[in-house]
Amino acid sequence: MSGLGLGIDAGGTSTRWALAGLDGIIVAEGEQAGLSALQMGSSDGRARVQASFAALAASVLVHGQPQAVRAGLTGFGGDDAQLRQWLAAPLGLAPDAVVLSSDIEIAYLASFTPGEGYLVYAGTGSIGAFIDADGVFHRAGGRGVILDDGGGGFWIAREALRHIWRNEDEEPGRWRSSPMAQAVFAQIGGDDWALSRQFMYGQERGEVGRLALAVAASAGEDPVAAAILTQAGRELARLARALTARFGARPVVLAGRAATLHALIVNTMRAELPDTISLTQTTARAHHAAARLAAA
Repeated sequence: MSGLGLGIDAGGTSTRWALAGLDGIIVAEGEQAGLSALQMGSSDGRARVQASFAALAASVLVHGQPQAVRAGLTGFGGDDAQLRQWLAAPLGLAPDAVVLSSDIEIAYLASFTPGEGYLVYAGTGSIGAFIDADGVFHRAGGRGVILDDGGGGFWIAREALRHIWRNEDEEPGRWRSSPMAQAVFAQIGGDDWALSRQFMYGQERGEVGRLALAVAASAGEDPVAAAILTQAGRELARLARALTARFGARPVVLAGRAATLHALIVNTMRAELPDTISLTQTTARAHHAAARLAAA
């Protein structure tokens, strides 16, 4: 099949790709482990990125040869020569056939035309984004999980473990009476501090973010889990209010997998925003939007 565009949405938790034809119809798609441009800061990380691109290309070429690629990567900062080469080569393309940007830019364009509205995205991290009518990207938040990223999956996981281990400081074994702690320790593999330490500090941020699933699953039984998810909604609302204060009232779209963990998140966010601001939650697939941009 000719004229195919390949779209890639690469985040800390997973990397999704899609092939679109000239008519915009998605003809194939797939998913693999997460990757991030932040991995380019170490030799091991660069090797993993290159291997991930090679594996993705092998999966794509089973379905057809793309003519162009549009890829959004978490942590992308604009230095793309090496990344473009690593992605283009296994696909049999010239580097100039590959356009890279942040994953948030792709997600924004999946919901809005430039200047139309605000995107609040909650995945492993979180960010508020606005692309103005001149194509200039503006942000609120999105500073990384060490500094902030309030309301994202990593933040939810960190808040849960912080609460659990503070309780254990005061009353060892208290986790047994907490549905959230039971769910969290079941996912980690045990209640020993060494396991939690390895979980938080020994793996990629996307894997840590998956722990938010355990927090959400226990929210119906554990008021602490419910409170964490409620605060996540407040954190995401703050991003929308920051953009509104700077650029005026516009519709807001909430996207990202962490935002779908529990209704408490979107319901709290809606309650925290003025009635004059429209809030819509979307499950629009950024890799589909990227594929259509590449095909066009």
